[in-house]
Amino acid sequence: MPALPANARKNMKRHHVPILLSILFLFAGCVAPPQRPDQPALAPATGSVAIKLIAFNDFHGNLNTPNLRIPVPDASQSTGFRLERAGGVEQFADMVKALKAKNRNHVVVSAGDMVGATPLLSALFRDEPTIEAMNLVGVDIHAVGNHEFDYGAAHLKRLQAGGCAPGKDGKPDCGGREPYAGSKFAFLAANVVDTATGQTLFPSYLIKDFEGVKVAFIGMTLKDTPAIVRPGGTVGLLFRDEVETVNQLVPEIRAKGVDAIVVVVHEGGVQGAGGGINDCRDFSGRGRELAEKFHPAVDVVLSAHTHRYYVCEIAGKLMTSAGSYGTLITEVDLEVDRATGKVLKKTAQNRVVDPNGPRDPALTALVAKYSVLAAPLENRVVATVTREVTLVRTPAGESTLGNLIADAHLHSAAAPEKGGAVIAFNNPGSLRAPIIPAADGSVKYGELFKAQPFQNDLISMNLTGSQIKALLEQQFSANKRAEVMGVSAGFSYTWDASRPQGDKVLAGSMRLAGQPIRPDLQYRVVANSFIAGGSEGMTVFRQGTERQVGVLDLEALVAFLGANSPYSAPGVGRITRLN
Repeated sequence: MPALPANARKNMKRHHVPILLSILFLFAGCVAPPQRPDQPALAPATGSVAIKLIAFNDFHGNLNTPNLRIPVPDASQSTGFRLERAGGVEQFADMVKALKAKNRNHVVVSAGDMVGATPLLSALFRDEPTIEAMNLVGVDIHAVGNHEFDYGAAHLKRLQAGGCAPGKDGKPDCGGREPYAGSKFAFLAANVVDTATGQTLFPSYLIKDFEGVKVAFIGMTLKDTPAIVRPGGTVGLLFRDEVETVNQLVPEIRAKGVDAIVVVVHEGGVQGAGGGINDCRDFSGRGRELAEKFHPAVDVVLSAHTHRYYVCEIAGKLMTSAGSYGTLITEVDLEVDRATGKVLKKTAQNRVVDPNGPRDPALTALVAKYSVLAAPLENRVVATVTREVTLVRTPAGESTLGNLIADAHLHSAAAPEKGGAVIAFNNPGSLRAPIIPAADGSVKYGELFKAQPFQNDLISMNLTGSQIKALLEQQFSANKRAEVMGVSAGFSYTWDASRPQGDKVLAGSMRLAGQPIRPDLQYRVVANSFIAGGSEGMTVFRQGTERQVGVLDLEALVAFLGANSPYSAPGVGRITRLN
């Protein structure tokens, strides 16, 4: 290569200086610039991140304070508790707001049955008011529960997506109101598959990032949903096993760099007697079994369905439930190591929603709006009742409300032309709230709707005495808690808890109007369409012949109390338990 002329070499040196300076400045730009006083400090790559989960379950559209009392810690009481009313969505929203303010890294989670089996204020408007309320509360994630399938997948999808419900002519019907906007939060259903598409009805999980820490929320309902919702509500859907679903998803979620895993499942357990809202006394039930079998990578299980409260440590997992109806909120605090992704600390506490506490004004306005619309029907006085009709069960499983409802159903179907029934049965799951009269004894339509909100048809049918015996035995299925049905006046029987499965009812004890039930004779019985279709494991009902459809269950209750006012709650003693 020939040598460059002297003037060229000189020009080259002259140009090299700015080029070198530019290179130096370029590399200098890779160094973080000085922090401006008005800029927030950058989070360090080390240390831990605090995350707050704000959880609730089984809200069931209770926008007003429900007629439900919970044990509030009170050292002055011999039991350590006093029973207090709690709840109300206005107070609920204010408490959520206060909990959010404690940590910017927060997420609000519902563990199912936000709607379904709702009071009139929500049900009258297809549960749209409750979804609107939860938008204002600021819910982030909702794992759908069993009752949200009562009216089918199309209805549930509409609740999320928005749009008016179809009217009687099939065209959208907004009920004279503004079109429904839908939910602002995610619906999850990891174990619910649309058989037509092979895809889950809603996404399986949602991953949230908190200052570089990733937390996955897997949402599910219980696999037994088809057996405990209205017939037809789960057509075209497959409900997969909860444990298999979670454990199959864990590797996929881990591959996405997730640090902590929270399972939000609409299934739960039960504490033993005397446990408080933050205890875990003699904890049992299917929810416990699930937690024990979930993958060890699962850190927290937010549970539901049983309407119980507890804070438990199960197989290394924090497991919680906030009772029902918005009476409690679970505050869960996690501390996660940035470097390792390990959950260093996890604690939880159920907090009481004080009905006398501060109210969120936006929720106050929402409740007021729908209350005005519902008032003419809700506030209509339909009966007089001399004392509270309770849900409290005897050791035999009997309650005064169960007896009342059974009597009302029998009254509606006793006439030959209306069914000719002589015995009525009702399932305890259909009873949602006690009937509490006003000071003057009056009971409004809305009060009765809260007690029996499902609007099921009453079905009369023939069953033999032996089939009635088999039906009663199904109350004591080995794979579930005894769910003793309410029975109408005039029918009685005795069961023995010590006897073997399938033979707990003493056959000779079954009587109608004082006469023994004969195995070979046919008897006309009446039950709501839910159990008459075999739900709750009461499959003997499917064997009933000469079926006749009657009035709605609520209509029967309203008519019975109206015809018998002033009404005194029936006593107990129709069902007797030995051992």
